[in-house]
Amino acid sequence: MTDELRGHKVAFLATDGVERVELEQPRGALHGVGADTELLSLHDGEISARQMDIDPAGTFTVDRKVADASVGDYDALVLPGGTMNPDQLRMDPAAVAFVKAFMESGKPIATICHGPWTLAEANVLRGRRVTSWPSIRTDLRNAGAEVLDEEVVVDGRLISSRSPRDLPAFCNTVIDEFAKAMRPAWDPTVER
Repeated sequence: MTDELRGHKVAFLATDGVERVELEQPRGALHGVGADTELLSLHDGEISARQMDIDPAGTFTVDRKVADASVGDYDALVLPGGTMNPDQLRMDPAAVAFVKAFMESGKPIATICHGPWTLAEANVLRGRRVTSWPSIRTDLRNAGAEVLDEEVVVDGRLISSRSPRDLPAFCNTVIDEFAKAMRPAWDPTVER
C-alpha cells in the first residue's frame, strides 16, 4: 500500500440503484492509496446497490446528504453508474448543483458507465471528451461532448470509463490522475 492520497478526501455521489462494483472497486482502490472517502446521496441511511442493474446487491451506508455537502470539503469526486442511480441523481437539484460546482472548481472528477448522465444534466460536457455505456452516448453528444469508445478517456481533470469490465484500467487511471491533480505545484519528489 502506498500513501499517494493520504490526507485527501474523495466524495462518491450515488443513490439507490448504483452498480455495486462501480462504487466498491474504485472506493477500495482509493482507500488502498490512503484516501478518505465519503458516500454522498439524496437521503440519509443506506442506499441499495444492484448487480447488472437487475439483481439486488446489498447496501452502502450514506455518510452525508448531497444537499448538506460542500465542494470545498472534497479534493475529488467519483460518479459511479448503474442505470437507476444517475437517472435519479439528474432529477435532484442539489445533486446537479453539486456536480456542476465540482466541475467548475477544477477539481478532478471520475465517472463510469451511466455516471456521465449527471454531468450532462449539469450542462458541463460541452467541448469535453468522454466515454460511457453505449446507451447514453447520444445524450452525451447532445450535451456537446465528443464521445469516444475507449476503455478510459482523460480530458483534463475529467476521467471517464465505459463499463464494469474497464474497472481495472479505470481504477489505476483514477489513482494516477487524482494524485497528479492533488500534488502541490512544487513537489520536491518530482524531477523537473
